[in-house]
Amino acid sequence: MTDIDLDAQRRELTQAMLAHVPFDGWSWAALHAAAADLGLDRVDAANAFPEGPTGAISVFSTEADYAMLVALEEHDLEAMRVRDRILTAIRVRLEQNEAHTEAIRRALSTLALPGNAAQGTRLLYRTVDAVWSAAGDTSVDFNFYSKRAILAGVYSATLMYWLEDGSEGHEATWRFLEKRLDESVQIGGALGRQVKAVAAVPGRIARMLPEFGGRRRSFADLAD
Repeated sequence: MTDIDLDAQRRELTQAMLAHVPFDGWSWAALHAAAADLGLDRVDAANAFPEGPTGAISVFSTEADYAMLVALEEHDLEAMRVRDRILTAIRVRLEQNEAHTEAIRRALSTLALPGNAAQGTRLLYRTVDAVWSAAGDTSVDFNFYSKRAILAGVYSATLMYWLEDGSEGHEATWRFLEKRLDESVQIGGALGRQVKAVAAVPGRIARMLPEFGGRRRSFADLAD
């Protein structure tokens, strides 16, 4: 089987698993049931996910990222402020997954387990990186990482709120997201001022303050 065929099979199995995950979680039981639905042998299903059934969570999340990017091509993002591009991207991604809220809950529970924490971090990074890429981010310095770190917090909080939101059209979630983004703009501005202060310190002394290394800038240019 070629890599392309394997990728296609992984996507098909993941899609088929979604009908079983609400009951069985992201488990071997759900994967075996998906294989049966597709007429595949359990061995083939296991070979498709050598990392185990949690590998399907990665496929599910990555496919959601791609679907978001495709859908955003229908939006005139260039006419929006950066803050509104990000809001639109997150809203699109969540709305596209309305039918899979229970699968997402199960995924979050699974990724919260100690052995899966690294996988959860990678998937969260990929999502916020996709959002920033769609927003047109071209930063390459510490700003690149700070933006994604802050957006990871915004996205995670919004996702949890969305999963419990019973308001019509999830309007409460979108208000929550707007508020979190506005707060992030303020945080970014404060961090930006800190960076400028550090930049004024002679280079030799600044290099003695590594604690500033992971705090440089962030959403400072979000308020354009």
